[in-house]
Amino acid sequence: MIPAGKRAAVVRALDDEGVDYVVTDETSGREYTAVATFPLPTAAVEPVLERLREAGIDESTYTVIVAAETVISRRFEALEDEYEEDADRGGDRISREELQAKADGLASGLGTYVLMTVISAVIATAGLLLDSPATVVGSMVIAPLIGPAMSAAIGTVVDDEALFRRGVRMQVLGVAVAVIAATLFAFALRSLALVPPGLNPLELAEVSERLAPNVLVLVVAVGAGVAGIVSLITGVSATLVGVMIAVALIPPAAAVGIGIAFRIPRLVLGAGVIVAVNVLSINLSALVMLWYEGYRPQRWFREDEARAAFLKRAAVLVAAIALLSVFLGGVTYESYVASTTEADIRAAATDELTALDSEFELLEMSVERSGTVPPLETDRVVVTVGAPPGEAVDGIAPALDDRIETVVGGEVRVEVRTVTVERA
Repeated sequence: MIPAGKRAAVVRALDDEGVDYVVTDETSGREYTAVATFPLPTAAVEPVLERLREAGIDESTYTVIVAAETVISRRFEALEDEYEEDADRGGDRISREELQAKADGLASGLGTYVLMTVISAVIATAGLLLDSPATVVGSMVIAPLIGPAMSAAIGTVVDDEALFRRGVRMQVLGVAVAVIAATLFAFALRSLALVPPGLNPLELAEVSERLAPNVLVLVVAVGAGVAGIVSLITGVSATLVGVMIAVALIPPAAAVGIGIAFRIPRLVLGAGVIVAVNVLSINLSALVMLWYEGYRPQRWFREDEARAAFLKRAAVLVAAIALLSVFLGGVTYESYVASTTEADIRAAATDELTALDSEFELLEMSVERSGTVPPLETDRVVVTVGAPPGEAVDGIAPALDDRIETVVGGEVRVEVRTVTVERA
């Protein structure tokens, strides 16, 4: 919509950009005198809108951007080539206004958001307790978490405080609702005996995965944040990327609920750290990606404010992630030490049994570790030894005890169980 007195400036701006346009008179009697309609390649939307702002088309006027299926025009093809060749103006990124509109469109109403989050968390909880990866994946498809995660980052880089605050508020609400829904559902299943009596969730593979997070969870979260922004600025399906963001948040939130319902503090802590790290990493990666892509506030004098907000919020996110990463690093280091220690003990036990009698064989071995700060100390080793019928087994336990303590470098309780193995 062209306001009175701006028609010549708008036409001149469109001519300078080489854009095909149609200008029709506006007869509604309002402050607008004409309507301009013109097709643009995606990469041209942002720079052409900038030119039109200089000509007087700003937020106080009506500008509507719609997607065109096909444009048949030689001049349009030339315009596409121009913006494709110009690296500074080309690319697949959409305009700032379109980005904000997409973020608004991804944010569902509060009632729908809460309902879909509850359903997603309940299904994820059922999937974890059923130890069913397919059910867990199904819960992610319906989780409405991509909108709030992207809104907070977009609100920061374009200096839209309301959009930022809504994104943060909805993320906190979504995580809280998911944990509460999972807790209530898991508690109901346990109270009504709808799960096997004496069920230990930690014995389920889908649950134990969320018990001891390591630094690799950062890769998932960072990838989800970057993919979320790329999907918005290039038009890739946001639904598919939303599943990736839900992967990082819904199953661990459901695991926190299970830990609360079954009174397993270790699970609550481990899965809770995953949720916190993933939320922070998704926001940080989305924020950095948007700033890298060059999105800024509409008015130049607000760029300094946006830059200050970006640096402050990015610093807070980095500090929080670094703090939580101490826990992730400790778990990763403990996993490494535990695996290498077990491998060394297994190799030493096998060598010792071979030295005692070539027919002795190591059937099973378990290593128990204790402590609070990684690396934990090896506390107990249980070794199951297979021996042929009639073979003397005296002396196996002391020999293995000495050998294992030498490998570990300290005192260890060694329990040896012998099993008669007869082969036909």
